[in-house]
Amino acid sequence: MDTILRTHSRLELSHPLRGFADRQSLPSSPKQPRFCGRKPNWTSCKQASAMATTSPLLDLVPETKKENLDFDLPLYDPSKGLTVDLAIVGGGPAGLAVAQQVSEAGLSVCSIDPSPKVIWPNNYGVWVDEFEAMGLLDCIDTSWSGATVYIDEGSKKVLDRPYARVNRKQLKSKMMQKCIMNGVKFHQAKVIKVVHEEMKSLLVCNDGVTIQATVVLDATGFSRCLVQYEKPYNPGYQVAYGILAEVEEHPFDLDKMLFMDWRDSHLKDGSEIKERNSRIPTFLYAMPFSSERIFLEETSLVARPGLRMEDIQERMVARLKHLGIKVKSIEEDERCVIPMGGPLPVLPQRVVGIGGTAGMVHPSTGYMVARTLAAAPIVAKSIVRFLGSDHGLLGRELSAEVWKDLWPIERRRQREFFCFGMDVLLKLDLQGTRGFFDAFFDLEPRYWHGFLSSRLFLPELFFFGLSLFKNASNTSRLEIMAKGTVPLVNMLNNLLQDRD
Repeated sequence: MDTILRTHSRLELSHPLRGFADRQSLPSSPKQPRFCGRKPNWTSCKQASAMATTSPLLDLVPETKKENLDFDLPLYDPSKGLTVDLAIVGGGPAGLAVAQQVSEAGLSVCSIDPSPKVIWPNNYGVWVDEFEAMGLLDCIDTSWSGATVYIDEGSKKVLDRPYARVNRKQLKSKMMQKCIMNGVKFHQAKVIKVVHEEMKSLLVCNDGVTIQATVVLDATGFSRCLVQYEKPYNPGYQVAYGILAEVEEHPFDLDKMLFMDWRDSHLKDGSEIKERNSRIPTFLYAMPFSSERIFLEETSLVARPGLRMEDIQERMVARLKHLGIKVKSIEEDERCVIPMGGPLPVLPQRVVGIGGTAGMVHPSTGYMVARTLAAAPIVAKSIVRFLGSDHGLLGRELSAEVWKDLWPIERRRQREFFCFGMDVLLKLDLQGTRGFFDAFFDLEPRYWHGFLSSRLFLPELFFFGLSLFKNASNTSRLEIMAKGTVPLVNMLNNLLQDRD
């Protein structure tokens, strides 16, 4: 089992702390990973790494099979030349959630996506309490009573927080049905450019159709083709490779999902691969559905530049062999590359964003799904409010108010702290990373729950930081001080400069 796993093209989505729990994972392509959204500059992500050799495991990867929803979609009619209140570019969870809620208020909405009926193919993993708060428990596929974290060979932590995999077909079906009931129109195409006039915008599609809209929402992920950035973009990258497989057996508890496994006993002492893992570690994330069916994913939490996919795959093959996991067949495979951190888009600007294109990925963990779904009502209510008769704002004024609601100063300050956390994690080797998570998961649940779920704000985050530092070993404290001083100074400077 020492091979480079071949993959296939797919759409986009996924699960945990893409590193952590509700990360958005991406489809795979035959030769290189696609970004969870679209694609920053992968050429900058090259890193020295031994190429994996061939292995029978690769031959088990199936051909792509896109499954479509059996819906008759109400289509946008360009011949009428009507101006819709809201045009949403991108048909992922965040875009559909906003479409559903804005249309419920009686406003006209058009959703533009090249494949509106295709079911999202990859895995979403979420904390059950987050989906329960959004009324989405009926969209859960499988759940576990808690999660397990292996710090090293001698240290195991059990997290008393239920975790689940999302039923992606049910989630999309539910959202699409509500959109259809509310009168949302769909247009199957790609937007190639947008032209702004004073009171409306013109979205030019690749099929020659131009759609007029009062407000434009970019929900396309990381393409950044409509939402504008002006600062240099130098994020960290979370990289992962996963398979949904039938196996002869596996060693994991069926009642717990494996959140993180930082053990490295599967790598030979003195080998190049173990040395690489010591510098930039990867962990195993696993969802055991039965004794013979399991989702397995090897993940690099964050690195700059990102690890090569071949390196991730090589480590995964070595781990499965060590654990005695013999793969009989692979139902799905997925590659994921998530840009984390980096600057926020220009605030405000004419096009409104949500999700990856709006800088909403958790910079320390890769979380996005639950965060963006929770943000959808904020964006929707803001659009409805400022398009309403009481305000009647249009053009740049309207967009500015929506951006202000999406990124209020407390959210911007929270993100700065998360970027600080990412900058520290970028500097930690395997031992430092183990020390960090050993202290992290020993915190009071309200702290680590709140951090992973973006529920902590300043000054709570400072108390979180102090508690983490107090919980850490003396060795970890020294390392955090040595490697976190510059990021801390940068964070404080950014906080002082940011004003409403």
